Amino acid sequence: MKIKCLLASMLLALGLSANAQIVIKFSHVVATDTPKGQASEFFAKRAGELTKGKVKVDVYANSQLYKDKEEMEALQMGAVQMLAPSLAKFGPLGVKEFEVFDFPFLFDNTADLHKITQGPVGASLLAKLEPKGVKGLAFWDNGFKSFSANSPLKNVADYKGKKFRIQSSKVLEEQIRALGGIPQVMAFSEVYQALQTGVVDGTENPISNLFSQKMHEVQKHLTLTEHGYLGYAVIVNKKFWDGLPADVRGQLEQAMKEATALANTVAKKDNDEALEGVKKAGKTTVYTPTKEERMALKKVLVPVHAKMVDRVGKDLLEAIYKDTGFDPKKL
Repeated sequence: MKIKCLLASMLLALGLSANAQIVIKFSHVVATDTPKGQASEFFAKRAGELTKGKVKVDVYANSQLYKDKEEMEALQMGAVQMLAPSLAKFGPLGVKEFEVFDFPFLFDNTADLHKITQGPVGASLLAKLEPKGVKGLAFWDNGFKSFSANSPLKNVADYKGKKFRIQSSKVLEEQIRALGGIPQVMAFSEVYQALQTGVVDGTENPISNLFSQKMHEVQKHLTLTEHGYLGYAVIVNKKFWDGLPADVRGQLEQAMKEATALANTVAKKDNDEALEGVKKAGKTTVYTPTKEERMALKKVLVPVHAKMVDRVGKDLLEAIYKDTGFDPKKL
């Protein structure tokens, strides 16, 4: 009886009575029809089902609550409980190792990627968030990025002098500079207008983001470079998560496992469908690089690995090389 009373007191102190519904605010910055948007809604549904209504997940898409730069602070303060930020967000948080996912041409395919995100290297990266008051639950795919602009991008020289919007990442800045371009850090919600008004000339995105945000309407050319990866880490406020009853935590972990499988399955499907949508819209010329053109781009961009290795650590980069079989010396 004393143990039950003590547990009830602890729950009450955390704002959770034994019978009270637990509300999780889940904020993200993209549209509901993107892979992340769909997976977030699925997680909310499964969380409610598996906990039999004990947990209610309110999903806020399209930066309804916070802009890109505000959401991480809101999570750490407990104003929201869950986010799914892009991996580039963890560099500014002080966990620069996540910037390794920004290294261009690091993964040849999704299978190689999942060796990292679903293996021990990925788990070790998520663990590095905990001293920041953040608990990492899973990695979600969005897809491989391609470059777009208002002029053709076929040769390396075509990138020179153009302003490209990027996420906040020193690695991505170096990537654009390696191409002779000008990097412009900008919030995702501001990109369409920046492209429309010419504040920037181009951008890099998985096709699902390009299409869902209607960027293809203001970009005349899209080159399917698939040079980089864009993914997310689903994270929660660690104090909130640790304060949940163990059974509820287990049920939410199961819901997250199912949502992760959905996110990663839907990502490729959505990107394929989005590419068809871009083509059908008829406003953007879609170009597939030749083998030689892609290799030329790769030879210019892979040296970024050596330039930026000190940001993420040599051991981490070599562990990824080992697990994926990538050898930059063979280029």
